[in-house]
Amino acid sequence: MAAPPISLKGRALRYLAAREHSRAELLRKLAPHAQEPGEIERVLDDLQAKGFISAERVAASLVHRRAGRLGDQRIRQELQSKGLDADTVAQALEQLQGTEFARAQAVWQRKFGQPAPDAAGRARQMRFLLGRGFSAAVVRRAVQGAPDEDA
Repeated sequence: MAAPPISLKGRALRYLAAREHSRAELLRKLAPHAQEPGEIERVLDDLQAKGFISAERVAASLVHRRAGRLGDQRIRQELQSKGLDADTVAQALEQLQGTEFARAQAVWQRKFGQPAPDAAGRARQMRFLLGRGFSAAVVRRAVQGAPDEDA
């Protein structure tokens, strides 16, 4: 005998049990399973009223998970892709203010460990850090091994 289909609320709770999800993410993930219009909105309103959905927790969780490996620009992009409003994104990025150089230097150290002997190697190291979302000025200082002026 087949198991009964999982309700939208059950699906949403399963997603939330795995990690924090924004309202927009849950809306996107639950849309294929909705039987009637407005059903998803009612479920999400109920979960938000009970405190299961929180944009602040989503932002804090993402910053905690990703800050050690990514720059501010990439974290901002990921927060925005989760459908978080500009105020929540700005608050989350305030936590990282002033730490970008130290994080870039740590990522560079783990990946490369020593300065590149030639310009092509430095360019490769810089592209790597830029791809991780660190700003150009921070990348330049990290690759050249400049002391931390922000601390």
